[in-house]
Amino acid sequence: MDKEVMLYDKLENNNVQCKICSHRCKIAPGKMGFCRVRENRDGTLYALNYNIVSSEGIDPIEKKPLYHFYPGSYSYSLGTIGCNFKCKHCQNWMIAQCKLDESQTFEITPEQAIDRALNFSADSISWTYNEPAIWFEYTYDSAKLAKEKDLSTVYVTNGYVTTEALKLISPYLDAYSVDIKAFNEEFYKDVSSAKLQPVLESTKLAKELGMHVEITYLVIPTLNDTREEIQQFSRWVLDNLGDDTPVHFSRFHPFYKMKDYQPTPIETLELAYDVATSEGLKYVYLGNVMHRQVNTFCPNCGKMLIKRGMGVEQYNISDNNTCVYCGEYIPMVTGLL
Repeated sequence: MDKEVMLYDKLENNNVQCKICSHRCKIAPGKMGFCRVRENRDGTLYALNYNIVSSEGIDPIEKKPLYHFYPGSYSYSLGTIGCNFKCKHCQNWMIAQCKLDESQTFEITPEQAIDRALNFSADSISWTYNEPAIWFEYTYDSAKLAKEKDLSTVYVTNGYVTTEALKLISPYLDAYSVDIKAFNEEFYKDVSSAKLQPVLESTKLAKELGMHVEITYLVIPTLNDTREEIQQFSRWVLDNLGDDTPVHFSRFHPFYKMKDYQPTPIETLELAYDVATSEGLKYVYLGNVMHRQVNTFCPNCGKMLIKRGMGVEQYNISDNNTCVYCGEYIPMVTGLL
């Protein structure tokens, strides 16, 4: 099912400009945008992927990763086709870097998606696996329905959504798990065919709009792993989002067009952890690796508050979000455990 795009401008000669993502593509009649799922038909811009699902699952919320958002809960998760980035290391390139007619898909309406989430006893619905902003109309309609059924809503995103689109969906979007892929523009240009600054702007805006924000930074050897870059990134988080913002430094594994790179050494992840915590961030985690720092520790007394294995194995935070050992307030969206 095709649907007219919610945010775009009509230009001269039947050209249009999409306002969903920060590429802000100007699209001639008969052409598609960068994402390859928005097409100009005689001066009207259509989303070609409305209702189109490539991936469906029930995931632990920690997989998003969200460690401070209903820990131990499960999220009904959906993905579609396409992306507004062209990451050379994309783990989901089979759906993100293909066209609609190049992959097996099926249809799920927003109403059906919410029903399925409830039937699976999920606590939230997540749009993930590929970039949700290019699925904006579908995620917007679904999110409105989800809130009517008391389902929490999650974007797992590259952060390239525009200010206009993020403000529009913000009343219905609870959590924003965003990848900041590096802290230099050269990386974004060469590896992802995008820019860093719009990602920073949307991440800051998501926080200002009241969403729960967590950041993932995939550490890639020689590309974004220097002490100086990690320090600059950590300072930006501290200054713009606050010291209680959860940050996940994840291990890179060679994939797609970057199979000639080496996996991230554990020592490099630990360096990132040390730099971020020394800059004042209180909740820093290591991902894609078995490590003590997948757990949550009280920043005051140092005791383990959440132990994570296959799920949440220990939970030592009180009902009023304080450490059971010392009473320190722990910023955590809770209520399900």
